[in-house]
Amino acid sequence: MILRMFDRSGSMQPKWGLSLAWSLQIILAAVFTFTASRKFLADPLPVATVEALGTGQWLRVVIGVAELAGAIGLLIPSLARVAAACLATLMLGAIGTHVLVIGGSPLPAVALFIASSLIVFLRIKCARQGEDQAQGADSK
Repeated sequence: MILRMFDRSGSMQPKWGLSLAWSLQIILAAVFTFTASRKFLADPLPVATVEALGTGQWLRVVIGVAELAGAIGLLIPSLARVAAACLATLMLGAIGTHVLVIGGSPLPAVALFIASSLIVFLRIKCARQGEDQAQGADSK
């Protein structure tokens, strides 16, 4: 079933891209809030990860702040695209860390990278469709 909403002109337009983006944004905001809380609460896994990297525990806190900021940004429409791009970049670092340094499966980070990248793509697509619709309305 394609979700439909009224656009500004009152016509029915398929808005599945925007609905999918919002769904992913809400899910990822919850995931990144959870992972940030694990870093702030000094969960043994994030603590061991930064120890394996040879950095101080400050890096764990910085990553937690970045994840939480990204999660909040995903829920603010004007920041969602930038937040998703920043989180995708953060996940590239996580993938590299798993593959090159600490071992373990990079699949969770890969999944989060793909989901974050999809949000960026969908947000760009929706913004372009909005511009196209506005130009179409102007030419009438």
